[in-house]
Formats: sequence, C-alpha cells, structure tokens
Amino acid sequence: MREPALSILIISFNTREMTLECIRSVFDQTSKTDFELIVLDNASADGSADAIETEFGGRVRLIRSEDNLGFAGGNNAAAKCAKGEFLLLLNPDTVVLDGAIDKLLAFAAARPDAGIWGGRTVFADGSLNPASCWSRQTLWSLTSQAMGFSSLFRKSSFFNPEGLGGWDREGVRQVDIVSGCFLLIRRDLWDRLDGFHPDFFMYGEEADLCLRAESFGACPMVTSEATIVHHGGASEAVRSDKLQRLLAAKCLLLERQFPKSRLGMAKSLLAAWPLTRCLAHSVLSPIRASSRRSSTVWRDVWAHRSVWLAGRFVRN
Repeated sequence: MREPALSILIISFNTREMTLECIRSVFDQTSKTDFELIVLDNASADGSADAIETEFGGRVRLIRSEDNLGFAGGNNAAAKCAKGEFLLLLNPDTVVLDGAIDKLLAFAAARPDAGIWGGRTVFADGSLNPASCWSRQTLWSLTSQAMGFSSLFRKSSFFNPEGLGGWDREGVRQVDIVSGCFLLIRRDLWDRLDGFHPDFFMYGEEADLCLRAESFGACPMVTSEATIVHHGGASEAVRSDKLQRLLAAKCLLLERQFPKSRLGMAKSLLAAWPLTRCLAHSVLSPIRASSRRSSTVWRDVWAHRSVWLAGRFVRN
C-alpha cells in the first residue's frame, strides 16, 4: 500500500468543539495532498476522544493517551505512528482556510532548502495573529522586554525584535522560529533531531526544534499563501499559570541557547520582565480596573519565580 505524502498531527486537550472544527476543515480544504490524520488526545475530560471517533471513525487515527503528555510529548508520540514523508503539526484551535495545507506543501516543494515551513495565521475575525513566527531571544530582546519597550513599540523591529516588529506576515521570509501551531517539517529531519526535546512540555519546543535544525542546514521559511485561523490568545485572559509555563519554556531555551558566560545576565533580564510588569500595573491599578487584575496575575507569577526560573512547568 502506498504511504501518504503527509502525516498531519493534532494534539487535543479539552478542546472538543474546536478540535472537531479543525478536523473538518482539514478534510474540506485539503484536496491535492495525499495525507493521513493522526489525533492524539491528552486524556481530555470533555469527551473529545469519543466525539472524534463518533464523527470521523476510520478517517482519523485516534490515539487515546492515559496521561497528559503536553504538546511536545504528544507530538513525539504521534510522530512515532506517522508514515508520511512530511509531518505537519497543526493545533486543534485552528481552521484551515483556502487550501492552506496544499499550498504549504507546494511551498515546501518550491523551497526544499528551508527544511521547516510555516504559513500565516489570523484570528477568527480575519485580523492578523502575528504568532505564526518569531525571532530568537537575544540580550537586546530580553532588555527591551524587561523595560517594556517591546510592548510600547510593538511595530518597531528594533524594540520588538522577537515579534518581528510591524511585519504583517505578507510574502515569503526566512525566520528563526516557525510556530508549532502550523509547522511543516520533513520526516527525516524530525528523526535526525529526535523530535521535540523531552524537557519541554508546552511552549518553547518549536523554538528549540527550529534552532537545533540550523546545525543540519535548515533555514525555516514562512509564506502568506498558506493562511489558517488560529484562535489561540484571541480573547483569552492572561493567566498566571499560562505565563509561568511560558517563562519556564523561555528559561529552558536560554539554558540551551546561550553560552554560560551570558546565561546569568539573560536569566536576570528575563526575570525582570514579570517584575516590571507587576510594578507598572500596580502604579496604574488605582485608575484602571484592568491593571488591578493584571497586577494580581503578575504578582503571582513573580511569587513563583523559583519554579519557572528553574525551567519547571506548571501543568494542567
């Protein structure tokens, strides 16, 4: 039997309705690519696995994990079952638009040197979700973040280098990091990298993967021709546990990316970010209700700094 060209991996966790919508969009919008769809459910408590099996049956290979393996561990486990020449990591809170997967495969065929490919993400209302790609952490990016410059001047490539400034994600561009919400990689490169590093649970794993892939000659690229909806972060309130997971991932990345001579300074700058946010919102809290709420969140993040500075993840 002929093996599929593409294995699409979706890792679900308590996102039943969004996961079902995502799967429907894959089948509706992918007509030019021979693919298999593997969904690993991370021990969801909302009936996700049963709903997927009921609606899609044998069209989807469903893996029911007894434990929450996280995004990194879930993809590593799903990839072991994959048969495609390419792997596409696709978030469950996404919707494929206008043949985006077919277009991403065509882009990979046109630019095989990249090794890792991504597209453009938008929110449900069509507005840009800039989180489709990033630049790596540097001492300057950490300084700008700690001082609040990256938030005050989001559209500046100088003050917001990790977020790629005000680039609207149009066209084709080489980037440091492609978001794991819509990331295409050759299976042989994934295997050479041993997939995601097991130290990661959620956040940062794709950054580590892309940065490690450079040593194998990869130069990740994105194209706006392949556009999907990514709901993530559109209306979600900032939460302490989410920020702690993000900071833990950033600390792990620093430990794996930075030389020891600069690691202490880098971690200090990263730690200054929640501290300055806490102080800023505390000053504004008497006049802004939103700042009162944010001040509480950032204060809790700062109080748990010993956990995330050690790269330990707060798990659901």
